[in-house]
Amino acid sequence: MAVQMNATSRWGNTPRSTMVIFLLAVFFVFASFEFTNDSMDMGHTPTLRFAISVVLIGLFAVAYAATGIALRGKFWKALIPLLVLESLLMTLLGNLFPDTPRLSEFDVAEVARLHNRLTFDGCAIIISICLGYTGFVIVSLSEFRRNLKTQMEKATLESEMAAAREVQRVMVPDELPRVPGFAIESVYRPAAEVGGDFFQVIPLRSGRTLVVVGDVSGKGLRAAMIVSMIVGLLRAASDFTEEPGEILGELNRRLCGRIYDGFATCLAVRLEDGGRLAMANAGHLPPYLNGLEFPLAGSMPLGLDETAVYEQTSLEMREGDRVVLMTDGVAEARNARQELLGFSRVERLLREGATVKAVADAAQEFGQEDDLTVIGVVREG
Repeated sequence: MAVQMNATSRWGNTPRSTMVIFLLAVFFVFASFEFTNDSMDMGHTPTLRFAISVVLIGLFAVAYAATGIALRGKFWKALIPLLVLESLLMTLLGNLFPDTPRLSEFDVAEVARLHNRLTFDGCAIIISICLGYTGFVIVSLSEFRRNLKTQMEKATLESEMAAAREVQRVMVPDELPRVPGFAIESVYRPAAEVGGDFFQVIPLRSGRTLVVVGDVSGKGLRAAMIVSMIVGLLRAASDFTEEPGEILGELNRRLCGRIYDGFATCLAVRLEDGGRLAMANAGHLPPYLNGLEFPLAGSMPLGLDETAVYEQTSLEMREGDRVVLMTDGVAEARNARQELLGFSRVERLLREGATVKAVADAAQEFGQEDDLTVIGVVREG
């Protein structure tokens, strides 16, 4: 999974202690400039003005750095006012504490004063630069360790997502088996790298075929793991019974208490010779027969009520009839104006003969927000 981080997000995630050390380092490095200026000026700046200037230079450097970090490309909005304020304060200091007169001759006392002042400036320059660059080194090491940890977590997440995609690739068949008397087509498009929709086309021992479509609450890795569990249970249950209602009942009993505040909807359809369909629904969208909703008895989604019973319904398909199964991500596609695609538009597409790919394309172009799964079953002669 690609993760893109800009400069603003990196600073936004930086620990406060690291930010404080960085700004202190800026303060000390720029304060050293004032010590250097005092040395070049031979210590003629009055002591109080000199001390205040050191503090102001450091504080304004911190202000420039902080606003640059906070405002990024718009730092100039704060830069100009800060420059003006700094100039005014330094001018005011110069007027309040003018330079001492420059002597043409130095007596012993003046030489001693100058020696002490220059010695102080030199030591202060060394100390402030050492403190500043030590702070920069600490920040660099801290950020290096933090970024290394982030990259390791990213690599771990990518590995987990790759495993989930591989699991889901097995859970959603790439190729559909041939079913005598029927033509089956499918489209599956997850909204994220791994999704919560699933479908299976399972040949049964009797020669009939079970088509199942479902949707797990939630998204991402957790949903993918639940999907893998459901598909495994589904295949195991279909080895013991071929009745859609009983299969859903067994799935429900196995899932209760195992998907932790979640649930799954599911629609199971058994295809039989002669165009007969047996169907059972667990809280999923009903199927569409030739563009019209085919009513099924309502029932609870899987994983909520261990005692739930799933009623079975039969349907006789004539040659050319088409049954479409889908997940709610199709009708819940949402455009930029926050309008839903809606069931009426979907039904109109189906009545007009749109293929399952055309239905999925329409939902995706309208504004896909959830996983999309559309399966079409056509009765052949």
